[in-house]
Amino acid sequence: MFAPVYLDHNATTPLAPAVREAMLPWLGDRFGNASSRHEYGRAARKAVDEARGQVAAAVKAHPTEVIFTGSGSEANNLFIKGAAAFLKPGLIAVSAIEHPCVREPARQLARNGWRCEEIAVDGEGRVDPVAFDRVLAEKPRLVSIMLANNETGVIQDVATLAKSVKAAGSWMHCDAVQALGKIDVDFRALGVHGLTLSAHKIQGPVGVGALIVDKRVELAPLVAGGGQERNVRSGTENVMAIVGFGAACDLIVRDREARSRQLAALQRRLEAGLVAMGARIFSAGAPRLVNTSFFAIPGVDGETLVGRLDRAGFAVASGSACSSVHPEPSHTLMSMGVDAALARAAVRVSLGAASTPQDVDGFLTALGECLASLRTMTAVTV
Repeated sequence: MFAPVYLDHNATTPLAPAVREAMLPWLGDRFGNASSRHEYGRAARKAVDEARGQVAAAVKAHPTEVIFTGSGSEANNLFIKGAAAFLKPGLIAVSAIEHPCVREPARQLARNGWRCEEIAVDGEGRVDPVAFDRVLAEKPRLVSIMLANNETGVIQDVATLAKSVKAAGSWMHCDAVQALGKIDVDFRALGVHGLTLSAHKIQGPVGVGALIVDKRVELAPLVAGGGQERNVRSGTENVMAIVGFGAACDLIVRDREARSRQLAALQRRLEAGLVAMGARIFSAGAPRLVNTSFFAIPGVDGETLVGRLDRAGFAVASGSACSSVHPEPSHTLMSMGVDAALARAAVRVSLGAASTPQDVDGFLTALGECLASLRTMTAVTV
């Protein structure tokens, strides 16, 4: 029988076998609470500490700068709301293409005397330098700009932007969830105060993220209680998931460069085929993640095409997984000035470690057949 092909790795990734093996003992004989003082607890604490070191090493941070959370969304909320609690209310500026878990907490601050402003992007999805300078002249308290966009794959020059933000006396946060494992992510080189990561985007488990925080920054906790994670994120540590996060980070440190070369070749193969079919590749003129292709076939509804491709055995997306329950045109594309009709035609293919040339070729064949079928139906109804 035909095996389904998964091409939605920006939504989530399959658990790597080595990660599963690292986690399995914590589903059985190892079950201690990392805050307990006995042998079981000490073993759990050691496992958490080792994973903390692995996560830190993946982004060239110090282990004491790693705060484990329940997700990337929680980590983003923790920095934005936690930092705001220690700052005098003022302006928070976020790029127009941020994930909802950055945009929404920023907007929520308006209830507490803050003002939120979005930094415009250009037609390729890059932060517009004129808009950035204009916002920075208003002396924002907080700025958040993602490293790589989850829909287009566009990579922002966060290191350069962060220098200007810090020179203005502002705090800088960066959501690096999609970038981790695909490009080099260096906490020191980026020069930000906070950096968000998530395990399930790098073949780790769902339900665990991390916030890397400069030790000079003080955050108010979202979850208070037991004092875990430097009193910033209370709650008994999810040892099994944290161990898996650490193991996944070890894998990306070891395999990232070879995997990037493999994915870049597949992306070229895919996009050559898409262009031959008349597709528009969004953000083709900007630096992008080598696993991400966001495209549209003019006149073909993206949701319809995703459904057809799913029935043909190919799992792709019409945009961000977190916004799929709201079938509006992509917020990212609309912020880039893309026509709403074309934005509704958008489909995202995101490749992963197990993707092959055969997967790409099979997808292109299935896409061609879906397009032919849809056009035939349109011709008949007309």
